[in-house]
Formats: sequence, structure tokens, C-alpha cells
Amino acid sequence: MTSAWKWDETLFAGTSPYYRRGRLPYAAGLADELAGMLELDGRGRLVDVGCGPGTLALSLAHLFGEVVGVDPDEGMIAEATREAAAQGVSGKTRWVRARAEQLPSDLGTFDIATFGQSFHWMDRELVAATTRDMLRPGGALVHITDLSTATPTAAGLQYPGVPGAAVDALVKRYLGPVRRAGQGVLPHGTPGGEAEVYRRAGFFGPEHRVVPAGQALERTVDDVVAGVFSRSFSAPHLFGARRGAFEVDLRRLLREASATGRFSELQPDTEVFVWWKDPR
Repeated sequence: MTSAWKWDETLFAGTSPYYRRGRLPYAAGLADELAGMLELDGRGRLVDVGCGPGTLALSLAHLFGEVVGVDPDEGMIAEATREAAAQGVSGKTRWVRARAEQLPSDLGTFDIATFGQSFHWMDRELVAATTRDMLRPGGALVHITDLSTATPTAAGLQYPGVPGAAVDALVKRYLGPVRRAGQGVLPHGTPGGEAEVYRRAGFFGPEHRVVPAGQALERTVDDVVAGVFSRSFSAPHLFGARRGAFEVDLRRLLREASATGRFSELQPDTEVFVWWKDPR
């Protein structure tokens, strides 16, 4: 993250209605993998930091006695609350609107803290240290992300692949060549090097696993459009009065890429890094 970029509350403004439909799911075996790695028995407490609409937290809710999701976006918290009710787990879930840098002290302590592709948006040094303080002895921080080393392809699948390069080019035609992020820009993208941040905060590890996926997913034009509008760099508000025109052009591009209006995408593998509060 460049020093010039500052977080603001519009980072994911307007994306929450599109998030669950638009984003590709984590590997189906993720919950079972974490249950084994962390010896989860349904009784502990989980805090999911940067929870979005509850995608990760709700997929793990059956492994804990209580789940707390924290996110600064009002729309995300509303979506998580609705989905928890739909899944019948409102009684064991709590959704807190707050930045990770302002984690409320009244949340108590936790057995596990998860970051599902959210850590890079935060003041990482501060949040890592705060999270470690919130973990019980023997607790763990779990960093979860899509495996980015593989290049997905739709070759040999039923439908064409999503024309990602053309979609990106269209976004840049409307929003400019530099990646947008809230009210600012990220010319060099989001930061990496999480391992050193966690080590400096006092964590031990990591224990690393890759949960395989690779299933072929069928996606519609509406799914792909939702995926575009779920991203921080192409959030609906960034287009302003040109949003309607952008969506018309996007849908035209997608129809030209697939006569059936359907696409095949390979679900990415899920990468897991477990960082322990104490030496093991």
C-alpha cells in the first residue's frame, strides 16, 4: 500500500448486493480442513475481521459456539445479518460495524481470528498486534486467500471463459488506467509480505495448507456483472453518472464473448496460513 493512499468508507460502497453472487466461492473442503488443523469442536469463539457479507464466517459457524464478524461497511454488515437469519444462525452470530483498527475492547477474547482476503486493506502492523492480544492462549490467526499462482483456464470446458482481459480494459476505459480504491488510487496495488508482519507481531508459524478446488463453475452474464461490481476497483459508485452506460457496454462485451450467455470458470484452490499465538 502506498503511503499516499488512505482508507475511506467508500472503498466497498455499493458492492454488498453483488458480493455473494459475484465472487467465486472458497474450496468446498475449507471448513473440514480448518476443523482438523485447529481441532475445532463447536464450542470456541471466532472473530472474522473484514467479514464482508459473512461469506467466510457463516461457512465456519457450525464449528464454533459463537461467531463475531467485523467490517466497516454498513451494507456488508446488513447483508451478513440477513444471511445469518436465512441460515438460522442469528443466535450464535454477531455483526459489528467497525474498522479493524478500531476493534472494540468489549468483544472479549477468541480462540480463532480469520482474515479472508481482507488483511491487505488494513493498518497491518496495528491490526496484527491487536488481534494477537484478543486471542486466548493457544489461539490462532488464520489467513485465507485464493491461490494466485495458478492461471485459470476454461479450455476444454462446456462454455467459453470469462473474457477477463477485455473486462479489465473496459473498466480502465471508464475509470482510467490506474487502479481505483475508494476516493484514492493504488498504482502499485495492495501490499504483500504478510508473513513478516505476523512475525513482527509475535505470531509463530505458519502452518500452510492448500485446499484443492478446481471444479468447473457455470456462470451467467448476471454473475459476471455482479463480480465486476463486487470489486473495490470497479465499485458501482466509481462510475458516477456513467454507471448505466458502463453496464450496457459490459453486457454487450459478455454477450459477444458467449452466444449462450454462459461461461465456465475454474474455482480457485484456497490457500490457508495458520499463525499461532504461542510456540507449538
